[in-house]
Amino acid sequence: MTVLVLAEHDLGALSPATARVVAAAGALGPVEVLVAGQNAVAVADQAALLAGVTRVRTAADVGLEAETLAPLLASLAADYTYIVAVSGGVGRDVIPRVAAKLDLMPVTDVTAIHGPDRFERPIYAGNAIETVVSAQSRQILTLRASAFLPPPVAAPNSAPIEPIADAGSTAVVRLLATHRTEGDRPDLGTARIVVGGGIAVGSAEGFRLIEALAAKLGAAVGATRAAVDAGYAPNDWQIGQTGKIIAPDLYIAIGISGALQHLAGIQGAKKIIAINTDPEAPLMKLADYRLVGDLFTVVPALIEALG
Repeated sequence: MTVLVLAEHDLGALSPATARVVAAAGALGPVEVLVAGQNAVAVADQAALLAGVTRVRTAADVGLEAETLAPLLASLAADYTYIVAVSGGVGRDVIPRVAAKLDLMPVTDVTAIHGPDRFERPIYAGNAIETVVSAQSRQILTLRASAFLPPPVAAPNSAPIEPIADAGSTAVVRLLATHRTEGDRPDLGTARIVVGGGIAVGSAEGFRLIEALAAKLGAAVGATRAAVDAGYAPNDWQIGQTGKIIAPDLYIAIGISGALQHLAGIQGAKKIIAINTDPEAPLMKLADYRLVGDLFTVVPALIEALG
């Protein structure tokens, strides 16, 4: 029962989420990794070091666009019992297409693996957990990386790297531009500490307070959908059902009331500290620790106290 994990990467660096998914997929069988797109060779070298990886396959001529990647995965499916991807931007786009090509049902957003054909996934915006038993001969999965522990520290692996012959296909989509948020903060999806800001922060300038506190804590920065829609924060900071799902050890929510779609994105957080002027806000009731006050007074005081 061999597993093929689709690697997520950017600017020549393997995503931390991929390492978590590889570690989780090891419960299903021997793991191979597919690295496609630009910088595939450099990323393959990193993937080959991951514990448990038995082989890395590369397809440098195939981009991460679903229109070219899905046919490639479908063509490789006969060699694998499981095709697995991170439940992120690429995985959510590609995996349903692969499943359709193979006439199979995908099991998406998996948060626990209980056996070769038994998985858990959240439903109803995270308010219930569904156990899925799939009797299919081949499983097509996306795994929520934040639900799984980071891989244990182990001696570096040295898996063989093999290019896939004739992997190219004609793309019908052309990438016009890429807009990036530069920074050296931890990855939001896998960060141990996250500081999030809501619409109450009031402006993009106000979000500098959120960033300053995050810098003191070595934390990632997040935002609500309302704050992103208002232009206070970039899209890749959005946390929630329509953004990134997080499960940090500590989540500090600043000026966030707690809309249902945002709560769905933070249910995996182990500890929540909420700062808000409204003690009756939904997130204030959910939080482990609550601080009632004006964020423009409380946050600078916290930054000063942290030295």
